[in-house]
Amino acid sequence: MRLKDLREDHDLTQSVVANYLHIRQNTYSQYENGQRQIPIPLLIALAKYYGTSVDYILELTDVIEPYPKQK
Repeated sequence: MRLKDLREDHDLTQSVVANYLHIRQNTYSQYENGQRQIPIPLLIALAKYYGTSVDYILELTDVIEPYPKQK
């Protein structure tokens, strides 16, 4: 997943992102390293935080811009 790249591109530490998600740093580290699957609500929160799509984080697309909201 692109979690580490997104975090580093925004000059953030794992602790900062973990605090945003209200989880422990070592749990977030496991998400970044693929040792643990990230829950969907946290995945959505990260997509909103970074201004991208869940598909981008999951490497289903290379388009970093989020999709427009449907009415």
